[in-house]
Amino acid sequence: MLRSSFTKDLIEAGCDEVGRGSLAGPVVAAAVILPKKFRCKELNDSKQMTKDQRLEVREIIKNSALAWAVAEVSHTEIDEINILNASFRAMHLALDQLTTRPQLLLIDGNRFKPYGDLPYECIIKGDAKYMSIAAASVLAKTYRDDMMQNLAREFPGYSWETNVGYPTEEHRNGIRKLGITPFHRKSFTLLPRQLELFEE
Repeated sequence: MLRSSFTKDLIEAGCDEVGRGSLAGPVVAAAVILPKKFRCKELNDSKQMTKDQRLEVREIIKNSALAWAVAEVSHTEIDEINILNASFRAMHLALDQLTTRPQLLLIDGNRFKPYGDLPYECIIKGDAKYMSIAAASVLAKTYRDDMMQNLAREFPGYSWETNVGYPTEEHRNGIRKLGITPFHRKSFTLLPRQLELFEE
């Protein structure tokens, strides 16, 4: 069961990102500040929810949160600064947009680049433990899924409408047949022998 907060008195912002393992598209992060008494029985780690549940809960989060924001870092910047730094940057960009300043950051995972002087807690599998992190995971995932499904119409053949850019066999087969799109991450291993294939 998700816990409502890490502390009793501090204003907490939960942060999470999606898209680190994708072969294409941006990495997206969200930051969410929920009221201390917020409850939503449908809220969970976004990966454990159905698409319909995520879309329904997304609206509840947006309408109930004290503040929320979503930010992305592009595939080109990922290639320039690497995916870990891009993930931290996306979280920082989301935090920049919050209209309420948090006093504590709850970060999903085990690593984070400090955001100014704000204290933070890294929590492994935090999106399955704390509501604010779970809420951030829902906002980030639904935002990114929508983006990749829209791109799937522009770039058919990679099954982005279902894999949203992750390395499924259908996605890799699309790369083999069609080559790469402008949205693929060239610093990632897209295929075996990728350099020879893309430079021929």
